[in-house]
Amino acid sequence: MTLPIYHLPVVQNWDCHVCGTCCQEYRVTVTEAERLRIEAQGWDREADLAGREPFLPHDAKRGLSVLNHRDDDSCVFLSDAGRCRIHERFGYETKPLACRLFPFVLVPVAEEWRVGIRFACPSAAANKGRAIGAHNESLAEFAAKLAEREGLTRRPDGSLTPPPPLERRPNVEWKEILQIVEVLLGFLRNRRQPMELRLRRCLALASAMRPLRLERLESKQIRDLVEVMARTVEQETTIEPSMVAAPTWVGRILFRQAAALYTRKDHGPKRGLPGRGRWALFRAACRFSRGRGMMPRMHQHIPVVSFEDLETPRGPLSVEAEEILERYYTLKVGALQFCGAASFGLPFWEGLESLALTLPILLWLSRAYGDRPRHEAVVEALTIVDDHVGFNPVLATRRQRLGFRILARRGELARLIAWYSR
Repeated sequence: MTLPIYHLPVVQNWDCHVCGTCCQEYRVTVTEAERLRIEAQGWDREADLAGREPFLPHDAKRGLSVLNHRDDDSCVFLSDAGRCRIHERFGYETKPLACRLFPFVLVPVAEEWRVGIRFACPSAAANKGRAIGAHNESLAEFAAKLAEREGLTRRPDGSLTPPPPLERRPNVEWKEILQIVEVLLGFLRNRRQPMELRLRRCLALASAMRPLRLERLESKQIRDLVEVMARTVEQETTIEPSMVAAPTWVGRILFRQAAALYTRKDHGPKRGLPGRGRWALFRAACRFSRGRGMMPRMHQHIPVVSFEDLETPRGPLSVEAEEILERYYTLKVGALQFCGAASFGLPFWEGLESLALTLPILLWLSRAYGDRPRHEAVVEALTIVDDHVGFNPVLATRRQRLGFRILARRGELARLIAWYSR
């Protein structure tokens, strides 16, 4: 029995506008069945694929391969017109599932699939196209194929996967996880407050609830406790960002190190310094640590800009920019794209804090586009930063998680959010 598709009450639109970004930026994993089906289509390696093999080995134990790429990092099946040759010749349904699914992210949550979206796709970040609900038929098909590919079957409680741990302790159930999610969404949907305050309240709730042993409580007790904590957070969180202490030197160094990761592009036409070798990366890391002079161009779509320019306040965001960020964070939190199976198995609170760090990075990076309206600058920053959220395995390494944990435990996350909202 297929789980239903659940859409969050967010005005999010999307349609493919054939920009070719996904065909140039990503390595597409295919199953053995997909590989055999595409091979049976009879591709001529010389005439169609520029003399290249269509696939490269990826994970022999799981029978997985990846689509090969050309010298410019574009997919071997991408035509000169910027279209997929498989799609053109044999139809949309014959493409690999990963290609058809992008930029949607389907997350099994309790007894339903929640729909997220990758703002790394320019059309998704700009909210261009039809409402997500218009894609329901395709999403239901994708969900069924994902469950089959990953071997997911219904558990006794009706879910496909166990709920993510809140910390490193025994789980509470999906019902309690969703109660907490609804409180977080309540913060994020409060349009009377700027997004920086909404996220600082989410962090305050995480800080207050992390030490609690919720697994010892009954469901109603947890719900009542979460509601009380939410009211306390609303009352006690400092409203004015100017009244929040500035980040310390430790916070700023760790912040810039994280910003270097979130702005890094290793392959594709937008590849920055990472394509020049380890020595270039080492020098860039040193410059990010110092935070002075010109910022290393980790991504070709980031303008030439100095660290001093990125530290120059730009004032409150426009209404349009606030709406974009509300759409982004509401989808990420509501679809649970920040923890569990959708984000390298991160515990709930740790994943939320990692997601919250993207806001000061977005605000900081958007300052590089000083000649653009604020909402356009935020969209540009989103397409770069969201490329990594839930998909860059470096962010889940022990070293990076330690850095994020230090920022959270020292209260630096809230300080950074307030600081870069100036």
